[in-house]
Amino acid sequence: MNAKQLEQMKSGKGFIAALDQSGGSTPKALKLYGINEDQYSSESEMFDLVHEMRTRIIKSPSFTNNRVIGVILFEMTMDRQIDGKGSAEFLWEEKGIVPFLKIDNGLADEADGVQIMKPIPQLDERLAKANSHGVFGTKERSVIKLANEVGIKKVVDQQFDLGKKVLSAGLVPIIEPEVDINSPEKAKAEEILKREIISNLDQLAADQNVMLKLTLPETPGFFDELVAHPRVVRVVALSGGYSREVANEKLTQNKGVIASFSRALSEGLSAQQSEAEFDSTLDSSIQGIYEASIT
Repeated sequence: MNAKQLEQMKSGKGFIAALDQSGGSTPKALKLYGINEDQYSSESEMFDLVHEMRTRIIKSPSFTNNRVIGVILFEMTMDRQIDGKGSAEFLWEEKGIVPFLKIDNGLADEADGVQIMKPIPQLDERLAKANSHGVFGTKERSVIKLANEVGIKKVVDQQFDLGKKVLSAGLVPIIEPEVDINSPEKAKAEEILKREIISNLDQLAADQNVMLKLTLPETPGFFDELVAHPRVVRVVALSGGYSREVANEKLTQNKGVIASFSRALSEGLSAQQSEAEFDSTLDSSIQGIYEASIT
């Protein structure tokens, strides 16, 4: 593990950019960026276009490590290059931004009010590849829709089991049990989730440190115990479908939690913008998220 990267994750001022949309969410991400589905005819063309979009964001002069301290990449992005370097290597060596890799294979069908992760048969290979590219950590997502104790326990147990495998590979896991922002039982689900997370954190060894990526809570300050927990490197928040304005407002109410936004980061960016317009829009977006992350 890179000590400098760990220090940046623990105490760096700024936020984590989530540039890890994968197969299912890529057409939507491109459409928001001003590229419709009739503008590409194959999956490989689609991924070429999304890589161009991500490269444009990463190379922007406004995308610097004094505000963006980490980036979550999709495997296909990690496998590709930016200016002749692997994307993860480019982030760390050229920008001083810590790279993470999304490692899950998406969600299983809903049961017990939750969607656990699908199996990851490629896990060992994926973790080895992440290490070969100088990646610091991983991200793995599940979704909670209802305040179902059985379902939420399954989600958290699966997340921590996977997290321990990531730790044994020398990487730091971002454990992401997302609570659906439209859940009719959101506050109750968050109570159960926090209890289960603390129970699992308390069982970790002194050298097993994780990060948590959570939905912005109904009650401000609800994650204070998690932020303070000795086994937690950092608590980050997902935007979860909230607009950037709403997500930033909620984030400012949760001291010690920083952003890890995806759609809310790229909101307003367009393929049709000139470089100056693009950089100005991104700069404004980054500044708003940065300010909400350091309050």
